[in-house]
Amino acid sequence: MKPALIVHGGAWDIPDEALEACKSGCHRALAAGWSILSRGGSALDAIEAAIVALEDDPVFDAGYGSHLNLDGRVECDAMVMNGATLRAGAAATLQRVKNPIRVARKILENCPHMMLVAEGAERFAKDQGIPLCQPEEMVSEAEREAWLKCKEDKHAAAHHRGHEQGTVGAVAIDRDGNLWAATSTGGTCCKLPGRVGDSPLIGCGCYADSEAGGVSCTGYGEAIMKVVLAKSAVDLLRRPATCVDTPPNISCEASTADLVAREAVHLLAKRTHSTGGLILLDRHGNPGLAFNTPRMAHGLVAPDGAFLTAV
Repeated sequence: MKPALIVHGGAWDIPDEALEACKSGCHRALAAGWSILSRGGSALDAIEAAIVALEDDPVFDAGYGSHLNLDGRVECDAMVMNGATLRAGAAATLQRVKNPIRVARKILENCPHMMLVAEGAERFAKDQGIPLCQPEEMVSEAEREAWLKCKEDKHAAAHHRGHEQGTVGAVAIDRDGNLWAATSTGGTCCKLPGRVGDSPLIGCGCYADSEAGGVSCTGYGEAIMKVVLAKSAVDLLRRPATCVDTPPNISCEASTADLVAREAVHLLAKRTHSTGGLILLDRHGNPGLAFNTPRMAHGLVAPDGAFLTAV
């Protein structure tokens, strides 16, 4: 089977001055993942490499550069899911791990549970050989300044260069047909300590089923949880797609994967009156994406191997 890879860096009101940084970040993530897939490597290794690249990039709200909670600390969530077995590994409210996706993978591979949180998750990570850092090492200067502005004034997206709802994700299929999906986030600025959003919740921010497809979501977590967005999108892949938000007299010129992505985001908007986006691969490796925010950072590998990035 021909490998496939798609990534996102969050659906938000990305300002013009951040466009190139977001596209470059998605390009690096594609390069990291595709270097593995193109050599016959596993989809799991590929999405981990892609997510690590995004977590290490402070332009995105994941890993280093995540938003700070009300106490001025980073709390990260991440999840990875196997489409063949439906097993997932998830970690939440991590404060001392630079790459939360690595913890999620270790939980999937070496833990009897599918989710660990806070101190317990960090203890497990250390036992698995993942080094812990000091909480302050996770804080970027830009996010510290944004948090201070929110503390001094009312909370506003303008303090965060517009990326109030940034999250990162990846979906991949390798040459053996193995389908994997992953999502990682720092959550929302000034969230209450201990808040967990959609990203590490199975079926909400991430889902993969080899019989249908894999999805990674981004947006307002509390709304995404209401409609179990990732699972809803995968279920839509099981039936003929519906053309939504298009006048009836106009042809809906989009792939089935794109139509499903659009239908899922339409569901989010209709039922929750909120915003977000998602990326997906169907079980054949066809990519789809949709968002109802002004922009979404994303990238995919074209059939000819070229990297396509946009916002």
